[in-house]
Amino acid sequence: MQVYGLVGNPVEHSLSPPMHEAAYEATGLDARYVTFEPPEDEGAVAVESAATLGVCGLNVTIPFKEQVLSAVEPAPLAERVGAVNTVDLRTDPPAGYNTDATGVTRALAHHGVALEGTAVVVGAGGAGRAAAFALADANMTVRVANRTRSRAEELAAAVDEGPGGAATADGLASLRGLLADADVLVNATSVGMDEDVSPVPAGALHADLTVLDAVYSPVETRLLRDAAAAGATTVDGAWMLLYQGVEAFERWTGREAPVDAMNDALRARL
Repeated sequence: MQVYGLVGNPVEHSLSPPMHEAAYEATGLDARYVTFEPPEDEGAVAVESAATLGVCGLNVTIPFKEQVLSAVEPAPLAERVGAVNTVDLRTDPPAGYNTDATGVTRALAHHGVALEGTAVVVGAGGAGRAAAFALADANMTVRVANRTRSRAEELAAAVDEGPGGAATADGLASLRGLLADADVLVNATSVGMDEDVSPVPAGALHADLTVLDAVYSPVETRLLRDAAAAGATTVDGAWMLLYQGVEAFERWTGREAPVDAMNDALRARL
């Protein structure tokens, strides 16, 4: 039996176990998905311990995505983002990936969204970094908007050094102007998770826009309702969550992921 798992703190509310267990059942893979909850400063130790135990692969979540960089050989994208959320423990040293980034682009591709033109990313934290690098690597022009402009500037400068599209930085007050001719909007903040509010003025949304909200609880956020009312294409955060898991499954197993089975399990739990 192959064993895969999740390292995080806390992990009790994670949606990864049912999603991956559904994938194993659908493909007939003799595998189990378990969780590990080490102390908050022992993410790298947890990766090393899991490898010793014969675990084949790990997902990594808060607060360990940056910590585990020291315990793996990060793929170029993960190194640039500065965070690892998927580890292949079958290699020496373990290989680290950032499937949050590919989760963004695969979620958009699933909805037939062309990755071209201009993307506005709201937020410069972990999810914002993943989205900005992924979209720039797809050769989109990226505009990072963040409450603290200096963090947006730091991220945009890092993205701008890469091989893809250009990036610029702004504060949230500039959103209306940034969105006027934008093609894609990604909310990479937690705004809308705990309150029925949106990080983006409803009047700034338009029918030529695709809106991806990384928030997946609730699935239908205020931002997505406003976007739908404006005629925009909407992509809820569960799609991003799904496709980061799909990417992890495929990297671990070398098999095509059973996307429908994983999506059904995820949305049943949500």
